[in-house]
Amino acid sequence: MSEEKQDKNTIREQRLDKLEKLRALGVNPYANDFVPEHTAAAIHDRFGESDRQQLEAATERVSVAGRLVAIRFFGKAAFCHLQDRSGRIQAYVRRDQVGDDLFAVFKLLDVGDIVGVTGELFRTRTGELTIQAGVVRLLTKALRPLPEKWHGLKDVETRYRQRYVDLIANPEVRETFVKRIRIIDTIREFFKARGFFEVETPMMQPVAGGATARPFTTHHNALDLELFLRIAPELYLKRLVVGGFDRVFEINRNFRNEGISIQHNPEFTMLEFYLAYATYLDLMQLTEELFVEVAMEVCGGTKITYQGREIDLTPPWDHLTVLEAIEKYGNVAPERLQTREGVLQVIDERGIELPDRGVGLGKLQVEIFDKTVESQLIQPTFITDYPVAVSPLSRRSEVNPEVTDRFELFISGREMANAFSELNDPLDQRDRFLQQVAEKEAGDEEAHHYDADFIRALEYGLPPTAGEGIGIDRLVMLLTDSPSIREVIFFPLLKPEAGEA
Repeated sequence: MSEEKQDKNTIREQRLDKLEKLRALGVNPYANDFVPEHTAAAIHDRFGESDRQQLEAATERVSVAGRLVAIRFFGKAAFCHLQDRSGRIQAYVRRDQVGDDLFAVFKLLDVGDIVGVTGELFRTRTGELTIQAGVVRLLTKALRPLPEKWHGLKDVETRYRQRYVDLIANPEVRETFVKRIRIIDTIREFFKARGFFEVETPMMQPVAGGATARPFTTHHNALDLELFLRIAPELYLKRLVVGGFDRVFEINRNFRNEGISIQHNPEFTMLEFYLAYATYLDLMQLTEELFVEVAMEVCGGTKITYQGREIDLTPPWDHLTVLEAIEKYGNVAPERLQTREGVLQVIDERGIELPDRGVGLGKLQVEIFDKTVESQLIQPTFITDYPVAVSPLSRRSEVNPEVTDRFELFISGREMANAFSELNDPLDQRDRFLQQVAEKEAGDEEAHHYDADFIRALEYGLPPTAGEGIGIDRLVMLLTDSPSIREVIFFPLLKPEAGEA
């Protein structure tokens, strides 16, 4: 056993001993009858400008509850700091104020315990706003110690695995997640203000669809039915548009049985929305408006810093086709991208590894884009004209039927959004599904399944529609300057700890 673990076990034994002493004194160490009337922030907001004389004249009692994050004893008195959901506030506990019995209880408390304090406000000699405790109640006895205040909680794996401790020990982590909540709230308000309905679609689906990805599988015992955790809600949302819900959005959990990286977690959050009688060009403007509104709300402006680089979200954003981007950022002559042989030559020259050299021209072009261009797209950039081969649900361009009316948005070298004018020709969609089935049978685990009911829905008529998906986790990373997706997911997926079942 490590020395650190022995120390923690010793502290836990000491706290268990205090627990028994508290019970012997008639104290319930897990009381549930204290209701705070104030928060730390509300007290600071209301009385933060009051001087000593004003506080003495006020004689107003305040009542707060929170976690003890510091205690300093001075003989028959003690200062302590409480941390609640809004911040911290100091309390002063004197034996002659609270009585011998209550002070004896207070001396059995530890950093990490949750307490309730009631009393009047005053300022200390150093000017700190402080509660003169008249009542101190133990509400929850903590049996495990918090990280030492001067070290904090720094170990990354421990932070992710024990997020509850991370949130207590690192206030900046809490602020990141508060911003995440504000981002999602702002997104909801944005779409509702534009007449969209928020809807819910199935998370367990008989056919995995809406994206090209490897799904998680599960089994429904009563129906003896294999089901898939959704990789995207797209096909169900488009069914709703068929049914007359012309403007819909869903903030949803998706599941993809793929690798884990600083950008990928198997369970992640997406925004998907669909707008009838619109094209992917309309969604470009809507996307700019959305990002600006969220950035203004959360960051106070459209110029932000992400990992040391300034990102300017001020519209209009740059527009490039896939081939234009390869020419500009990959430094490839345009004529070399027009034939399969020319593209394969570029791939070999750049040392790009291919999972399958037998794929068509469109997929090879996108391989070059992914490996040589994507990481260079730092400022907001819309990439358009994706080949049909990599866009099985997108509408063909009427100018060039080999590409689709689609864009992907890139910021800081990563994909942030994917949008297109929806394919609403059921015969074309059927043929593309069949092509995907052939690719799946040839070994492509990420190829799209054939969804017969979705084809039936399209045959009832999907109006001209544009749809888009935006990665919420990546948007939060961008707006909170977080280097990893695990920093913005409360409980990211981790391997079990050693010895854990």
